[in-house]
Amino acid sequence: MIQQLCHRTVKQFRNPLCFLIHQRGIHDRNKKAMELVAKGWSALQEVDRVIDYADRKDRRLIALLKGAKENFEFALEVDNMNTHARYWLGRMHFKYSQVPGACKAIGAALLVEAANMGDADAQYELGCRLRVENDYVLSDQQAFYYIEKAVDQLHPGALYLLGAVYLSGDCVQKDVASAMWCFHRASQKGHAGAAIAYGSLLLQGYEVPEVITRFNTGRSPATNGLRKKEKKVKQDPLPLAQEQFEVAAKAGCDLGLKWLERLSKYEELKQQTT
Repeated sequence: MIQQLCHRTVKQFRNPLCFLIHQRGIHDRNKKAMELVAKGWSALQEVDRVIDYADRKDRRLIALLKGAKENFEFALEVDNMNTHARYWLGRMHFKYSQVPGACKAIGAALLVEAANMGDADAQYELGCRLRVENDYVLSDQQAFYYIEKAVDQLHPGALYLLGAVYLSGDCVQKDVASAMWCFHRASQKGHAGAAIAYGSLLLQGYEVPEVITRFNTGRSPATNGLRKKEKKVKQDPLPLAQEQFEVAAKAGCDLGLKWLERLSKYEELKQQTT
């Protein structure tokens, strides 16, 4: 019977019309699920906006959390492969104790499922929680595994965390160049903390690693040959650091603004002395 069913399914998909209808059905389910995820996410944004100024047991707050939870659950009913719904629902079970039926075990299971399905946010969240909230012997190794998975997808938070690990030498051999690469890539995605860390390292005298600058040299697109080796010119760290602090300031980081003020005063003093 199973063979007959499989044969019938394959035969149907040989028909282009059946295949298009099937694909359209998948697209509609994905679209509906993402709409529900967006509604749930909007409700959580409103919760985060008012939660510090409201009673934690306020009915309006609980209503928003309940609505967000239901939207994520409906999204999974519509599309069980939606990793975003899994991630946000799992995060809710951890972060908001007011959520009806909140359970950290359920939250952990949802995060593990989303992480194993390839969701970068879930991989980062799970890695952080394994590292902070567990006393098991292998928790650090498991945490590092999921953080690296998120780094492979260039998740800015994971890049920043891995950069901090390389900079401190915690769990791995200290490697400032690798740390700067992580901070650089996270800064490119607008991560304020990474931009501050990268700019600070530049001001401390650390040179930009070759792994960051190598794409400016090598094969010439015009001649498809190797460019002539040029004498390495040491770059002024001040403008490079200023760019990083501007990234942090645009992200709303007050520390970025303070660093920009310091650099501005330094430039003024330098001009006066010259």
